[in-house]
Amino acid sequence: MIERFLKQTSFSSEEDYNKHLEFIIPENFNYAYDVMDVWAQEAPDKQALLWVNDKGEEHRLTFADLKRESDRTAAYLSSLGIGRGDMVMLIMKRRMEWWFTMLALHKIGAVAIPATHMLTKHDLEYRNNAASVKAIICLGEEYVLGEIEKSLENSPTVQTLISLGPVVPAGFHDYHQEVVNAPAFEKPQFVNTNEDMLLMYFTSGTTGEPKMVAHDHLYALGHLTTGVFWHNLTPDSIHLTVADTGWGKAVWGKLYGQWFAGACVFVYDHEKFNADELLSRMEKYKVTSLCAPPTVYRFLVREDLSKYDLSALKYCTTAGEALNGAVYEKFYRQTGIRLMEGFGQTETTMTLGTMPWMQPKPGSMGKPNAQYDIDLLRPDGTHCEDGEKGEIVVRVKDAFKPLGLFKEYYRDPEQTRRAWHDGYYFTGDMAWRDQDGYFWFEGRTDDVIKSSGYRIGPFEVESALMTHPAVVECAITGVPDDVRGMVVKATVVLGKEWKNMQGEELIKELQNHVKHVTAPYKYPRIVEFVDELPKTISGKIRRVEIRENDKNKF
Repeated sequence: MIERFLKQTSFSSEEDYNKHLEFIIPENFNYAYDVMDVWAQEAPDKQALLWVNDKGEEHRLTFADLKRESDRTAAYLSSLGIGRGDMVMLIMKRRMEWWFTMLALHKIGAVAIPATHMLTKHDLEYRNNAASVKAIICLGEEYVLGEIEKSLENSPTVQTLISLGPVVPAGFHDYHQEVVNAPAFEKPQFVNTNEDMLLMYFTSGTTGEPKMVAHDHLYALGHLTTGVFWHNLTPDSIHLTVADTGWGKAVWGKLYGQWFAGACVFVYDHEKFNADELLSRMEKYKVTSLCAPPTVYRFLVREDLSKYDLSALKYCTTAGEALNGAVYEKFYRQTGIRLMEGFGQTETTMTLGTMPWMQPKPGSMGKPNAQYDIDLLRPDGTHCEDGEKGEIVVRVKDAFKPLGLFKEYYRDPEQTRRAWHDGYYFTGDMAWRDQDGYFWFEGRTDDVIKSSGYRIGPFEVESALMTHPAVVECAITGVPDDVRGMVVKATVVLGKEWKNMQGEELIKELQNHVKHVTAPYKYPRIVEFVDELPKTISGKIRRVEIRENDKNKF
């Protein structure tokens, strides 16, 4: 498959990859037709999707099955008047129908807007109006249906509602009752150009209303390197990415790159995360490849991994937030597998990563993906030296847009110009580069703490705190201080066996621990214990909310 899209398909070293990675870009590329339907023709019986849930159900689908179901869904959606350019929101958790629907929308040229099931009436109204959503396809669960129904009065563009069941209220189409009666699918005479919008995500920003990140059809092609090289997948792989389909990480790890490689995508559909249940499914179904955010690995290493037969597991990756070195080391000791970190955003595919031919450095995001021209810039726009903190930027040459970089912030040219100007896309993420070319995450540009003349990255302190056995999660923020300008504050979630020990003695212990792990000036002068940290709908810690709450405390 990948020989259709790459001039060279295998690489022996970092130098080879950087020098020879070159894409073959088809005219009017469409992932559903040019990748999935080709697999269905060339390897119809190859297992493509292995779906299980926490109720004991199991479904195994081949590439031929996926073509049949996506064709049928495409015909059904077309019969409801959904077509090229229409905005369709998908609220489906990890239901199997998400894969049918995503491919179906690609086949008819409609725009997919994956969304989380946690959206409220206000969230839905904003999204429906901002994007002119025409149709919503959703779970038939009471909360989701209720919030959608409450939003409709102020969502004039929404015309079509489809429920997957089990509940199908009045006014909603019944997907399973109706899709079986869809007419035979006929491919539209014209589906898309490479520049047409493929899908759109609402970013889980730390300030203001979410931005609409629009991706063109070549975004899917840009993920070839994610699955084939960073995840290191082959047709024999069974790959699990731990992500809900409402997150951008779902298309990173459960759709595009994995099927370029011809791998089997493993899906565990569950209501509440439980490390033991996840590990048991990995053992039973012989998962060979895992990608999960550091938060998940933090919970996995708290289990006794020797209780599970993970002998099939060969390769593990992580992204979504920076990885703490302590988690890396503990996972390696228990499994013998090195975690290969990567970095990207809703606006990009993987821009930095630790590739198979690289030696990982615990806590480092890796090196620039040859697909992108990456640099670090000072606030004045000059280039950073090794060891110097700066903002991660993507160089955009003239009119050429790197494969995988977003198209625009939809309907917000001013926001697009603020992030994309003077030949660069500014990520808003801070990092430094070591002498070997590895990048190390520091935090968001608005999260850096300036205290007594020092610039303190939240991640530096979080990493130090995470090495203490009491700490499950933490967030570092700055609190205004008359003498120092700002002081470091730690908001900490304790392990259950430590909760009854919270108090001044444990605070002192954590402060002294940080002083010994990292430079003493970084230690948190304020420590607050909480049951949970505020997070965005995609699971990222909302430090801005902690800072807002602290305004009335300190």
